[in-house]
Amino acid sequence: MSKIYKVGIIGVGGIARTHMPGWNASGITEVVAACDIAPAALEKFAAEWKIPFTTTDATDLFRNRDIDIIDVCTPNNYHAPLSIAAMEAGKHVICEKPLAPTPAAIREMIAARDRTGKLLMTAQHFRFRGSARAMKAEIDAGVLGDVYHARSWMLRRSAAPNRPGFIMKQHASGGACIDIGVHILDLTLWFMGNPEPHSVTGVARAELAHQPGTFTTIMGGGPIPSEFDVEDFAAAFVRFKNGATLVLEVSWLLHHDTQGEDMQMWLYGTKAGSHWPKCEIYESNYATRQQYNRTLKLVADTMEPHALECVEFARAVAAGAPSPVPAEQSLQVLTILDGIYRSQAAGREIVLD
Repeated sequence: MSKIYKVGIIGVGGIARTHMPGWNASGITEVVAACDIAPAALEKFAAEWKIPFTTTDATDLFRNRDIDIIDVCTPNNYHAPLSIAAMEAGKHVICEKPLAPTPAAIREMIAARDRTGKLLMTAQHFRFRGSARAMKAEIDAGVLGDVYHARSWMLRRSAAPNRPGFIMKQHASGGACIDIGVHILDLTLWFMGNPEPHSVTGVARAELAHQPGTFTTIMGGGPIPSEFDVEDFAAAFVRFKNGATLVLEVSWLLHHDTQGEDMQMWLYGTKAGSHWPKCEIYESNYATRQQYNRTLKLVADTMEPHALECVEFARAVAAGAPSPVPAEQSLQVLTILDGIYRSQAAGREIVLD
């Protein structure tokens, strides 16, 4: 009989609900404990998912020798200390995005991983979509040639999360840039082969959040809370050490022609271009002066990507395999996002470490 890995979840207020189906479906994991600072939410979550042990103190999970895996689902500013403490206690860690709000904090997490020999993974669920995996396979096969430029955006219209964990710096560190920018940037860098960033010119501002009557349509809707002290919009031009470039745009509240969310990526290579999520590839035959567009034929996803990332992490733990989303790649992402904030503060291009 294969080993059943015991899981403890920290933070049950939101994203943890999307992880639970994956833990339950993996066949090799069992969620045995949950932790949250809100007792009512904790008890409701535990009852819904039949979790036997609950606590408001995360150290109770770290001290529990039966727990093999910690799933960190808290606001951003608590990711690093909880993950480091968990690894120091002998637990493998899957941590929600962003892995940490600063490059320095991620370096501390990498050092803890190396010191303890535990697996550390960022929960970048878009990598686990079938469309993303199909496009990644084409790019890795060399269809695009060398990717020398990318355009990526993740734009929402009147769709800012209205919870303190997202809109207050003391919990989240930043706003749209770090919350949803981390998604499209991680995916773009992954498709590009994770080139080393060289410099960033960026802006990160609250252009709409404080206007009278500004509202959101998600998380119950309603007016933007007065506690909102992060950016609602960010944009950047990124240069990479291999000569490639990237234009990035993100917003929670943009006056943009979309219902919900518009997430797109264009890659331009020496052999072809591509678009995701349409999964189209654009090629030219210079000998015949013909242009070709082709669309990848996709198989329907069998599992929601938030759940699949947990299954893949569990399998990696069981097999002693590398992290499905290495922390070093998350460090690249946060180095760029942090560079956007630094560029905004300085009013100039920032050369990255």
